[in-house]
Amino acid sequence: MQILDWKKLSEKIKLELKNKIENKEILSHIWVILIWDNPASKIYVKYKEKFADEIWVKFTKFLYDEKISENEILEKIEELNNDKNFTGIFVQLPIPRHISVKKIIEKISPKKDIDWFHSQNVWEMFLWQENILPATPKWIIRILDEYKIQVEWKNIVVIWRSNIVWKPVSTMLLNRWATVTTCTSKTQNLDFYTKNADIIISAVWKENLINWKNIKEWAVIVDVWINQNTNSEISSQIVWDCNFESCAKKAEFITPVPWWVWPMTIASLMENAVELGIKK
Repeated sequence: MQILDWKKLSEKIKLELKNKIENKEILSHIWVILIWDNPASKIYVKYKEKFADEIWVKFTKFLYDEKISENEILEKIEELNNDKNFTGIFVQLPIPRHISVKKIIEKISPKKDIDWFHSQNVWEMFLWQENILPATPKWIIRILDEYKIQVEWKNIVVIWRSNIVWKPVSTMLLNRWATVTTCTSKTQNLDFYTKNADIIISAVWKENLINWKNIKEWAVIVDVWINQNTNSEISSQIVWDCNFESCAKKAEFITPVPWWVWPMTIASLMENAVELGIKK
């Protein structure tokens, strides 16, 4: 069994980006919008700012009160779209319910969309034009490439349904000639699919969904989402979709526990920010 070390890979990407920026004198300046005082979101933005600072990407953030109107946010995004000083715009999700996520995403210029969530950018990906990619699916593909894990003709099961992970990564794998089965936490007889999968990618938020009994020998496990253990007396105990100790008995490659996935997601976002800076 070998660990898919995303922490090590994120540091490698950081060095690559620093060299690229230093050698090409790229100017990247991103504006981050945080629409409420959410502790988890603030921490996430803090890590993004730290990473940006380390690779010499300018980083401007602004915290809006959660009672701000949708129109005010849309007007601010329009202002940033037209401001040549900013090469990328990022809106930290989640946002308050009275503000439409879809409207916010669609308002950001496709040319400044660091998340790569705009419908025009997503459509390009579906048409096999992978210029820039959504951060989480991007690092999933990158880590498979880093460890020379072939996806062509492999049976791959992607579990969950979301516009952020499930749909994009399934499309990207199909673009690479993989045989992809998409499941959800409500799929009947999930074992039938996972036991026949060469690679399992899970992002469900359901603790211990996968264990050694429902994977094949030498499977590759990419576990994206963490959960809080509801059965534990220790309220802070974190678990994953895949039971690491159990799956490690049979898997050839597996992502680590208890490491958090932020380093790779942030590294992928910053790659996008640098690419948008190049295209300015």
